[in-house]
Amino acid sequence: MSHPCVVTLDADSAPRVIFAGDRLVEVNMPPGTRCIYPKPPLEPLADVDAAIRYAINHPEGGDPLFAKLKPGMKLTIAVDDISLPLPPMKRPDIRERVLNIVLAMCADYGVDDIEIIIALGVHRRLRGPEIKHIVGPKVFKEYYPDRLYNHDAEDHDNLVVLGETELGEVVEVNKRAAESDLLLYVNLNFVPMDGGHKSVICGLVSYRSLRAHHNPKTMRQCHSYMDPAASELANSVERMGKVANQKLNLFTIETTINNRMFPDALSFLHKNEDDLDGKERALLNGIVQATAILPQAAREKIFDASPAPFGVTGVFAGETEAVHAKTLEMCWKQYCVPVEGQADVLVAGIPYVSPYNVHAFLNPLLVQVMAQGYLFNMYRGHPILKKGGTMIITHPCTDRFDHDQHAPYIDFVHRLLPETRDAMELHKRYEDEYAKDPALIQMFRTGHAYHPSHPFFMWYWGEAGRQHIGRVIVVGADNEYIPKLLGWETAATMEDALYMARGEEARKLDITLLHAPPIVMADVTIPEAASESAGSEGAEAES
Repeated sequence: MSHPCVVTLDADSAPRVIFAGDRLVEVNMPPGTRCIYPKPPLEPLADVDAAIRYAINHPEGGDPLFAKLKPGMKLTIAVDDISLPLPPMKRPDIRERVLNIVLAMCADYGVDDIEIIIALGVHRRLRGPEIKHIVGPKVFKEYYPDRLYNHDAEDHDNLVVLGETELGEVVEVNKRAAESDLLLYVNLNFVPMDGGHKSVICGLVSYRSLRAHHNPKTMRQCHSYMDPAASELANSVERMGKVANQKLNLFTIETTINNRMFPDALSFLHKNEDDLDGKERALLNGIVQATAILPQAAREKIFDASPAPFGVTGVFAGETEAVHAKTLEMCWKQYCVPVEGQADVLVAGIPYVSPYNVHAFLNPLLVQVMAQGYLFNMYRGHPILKKGGTMIITHPCTDRFDHDQHAPYIDFVHRLLPETRDAMELHKRYEDEYAKDPALIQMFRTGHAYHPSHPFFMWYWGEAGRQHIGRVIVVGADNEYIPKLLGWETAATMEDALYMARGEEARKLDITLLHAPPIVMADVTIPEAASESAGSEGAEAES
């Protein structure tokens, strides 16, 4: 199966340039390596504001928004937080454009009892300037801070239980949202596992509700986080969402963007290295050299200071599930690349940013999330990596943490992981104690720290990968301690890592390099003969 985004390297191919944290590094991959590149960015909508107005006036599976607005009603608008998109979107953020149009309509219909909630779940509280970047200066000036604020998952006076699923999953949500005549959710969909019922069920709930699906058992039953049809996490969220939607008058607005992650000056990072012209090659070499010698703070500033020029590709509104089906179609169209056959070795560069470290350093626990949680799961159908295969990543794995955002992470990594890496043990023995720690709860509620349960969730997020991957080898780690603590091996170079993966018998390996970011997902199919072989091996192992 051929596709322009799937390239097999030959002896004359240029080195590949991939991320290693906030550095770009060259790696020489052997001939025969398969590289999977992102699709080109989809063409953005010509008139975004017109698309917003059309969506809310012609919704999926329900009445238009204006028909739901009445003078004197209580309206709550929930908005996704800064964890997406990555990097933050160049202004105007699509959420600002949606809010401006919706709030103008509300004014026309005499709706003035309006509050806007940043749907954090157990993420960190956003600072004023971060909220302003999302909602825009006009909305920020009018509503912040009294009527525009962060959701507080530990404010038990302002949480209410809507009910339980048939499996006993408790749906406890923000009280203002639950008691409103209309709840409007404004979503920016970045990856296929976001949006849909997950918006409310992860963004506006308590820790009590989140732990129903953010646990090792659920994560081990996820075939791919990015394919909702094969994810037990998505199943749990859907069950809870149906309970919520029976009690809430919910109107969903979802938006999709293309994968134009880099500004024009860095747009060549999207391309196959063999297709670069002379100027682009010189620029790429310059960045590789500069990030090798610049201090870490300077490297971080370079990337943190460059908002992404994402283009809006779709706006959908109305009933949650009908809307999300449209959103997923657009996600697959932008991200999915057909790939035939699995790999013995999956190579991936770990970038400088994840959903959980915007404006902060990517600490070791989040490196684990990016490797075994996100990049491993960038597939639909079958995993890119064969069961028991080797994942090779590039990252320094520096033992560094942001003490404002990631205070709960430090004790988890340096006290708990030395005792056990077993996710079930961590869940049973320690999660409840940490989640109720008064000092950490105070930092979460009044500072900008993640909830004390969050490092546990981040470890569980790598669970599906850990159950599938045979070994992880880190290239370029600046210490041995952290990789060993995570259960990983280290190699000085890519050549050394591949030598380790081959083993003493020096066997031939099928190697795949996932060239991300920007985001790319593999639609993996297995040839019939290989599928039958894998099935018989599985049956032998089971017997």
